[in-house]
Amino acid sequence: MTETYYQVGKLVNTHGIRGDVRVISSTDFPDQRYQVGSRLTLFDKGKAVTEVEVDKHYVHKNFHILHFKGYPSINDVEPFKGMVLMVASEDREDDLEEGAFYYEDIIGLEVRTTEGERLGRVREITALGPNDVWHVQRFAKGADILLPYIEDVVKEVNLDEGYVLIDPMEGLID
Repeated sequence: MTETYYQVGKLVNTHGIRGDVRVISSTDFPDQRYQVGSRLTLFDKGKAVTEVEVDKHYVHKNFHILHFKGYPSINDVEPFKGMVLMVASEDREDDLEEGAFYYEDIIGLEVRTTEGERLGRVREITALGPNDVWHVQRFAKGADILLPYIEDVVKEVNLDEGYVLIDPMEGLID
């Protein structure tokens, strides 16, 4: 069985000479993901390279600085530059609030209106401060629908059946 992984950050550079690395985080749970003892997998070009264990974490100038157990020198971590940090699905134990979802769970869902019209599939999600915007690739030709993730529009997210039910505001789809 193939393990499923979720991206939590990108290793962009080394930091100092003692094996620390700079990470641009893409997780909503950095304290949990990067806590001492966390196990992460480094991926390069979509392929798993190695599993690492975090033994130090702190934030410095908007970067998460990590150190991995068994990698004491800059020479040990230099090859990791540009790689993506992923967490295995079995290690993804986050307590999400009701109505909160992982981006990976939403991307690919079919979008339907309360009138029964099938619009397209969620292709991408952009975080814009107060609410996310879901990019819906239409089944029919045309530009993506930019769908704000707000109560007035998104009425139901059904992960089991693979759809999102929306009540579009006037002008949202046109």
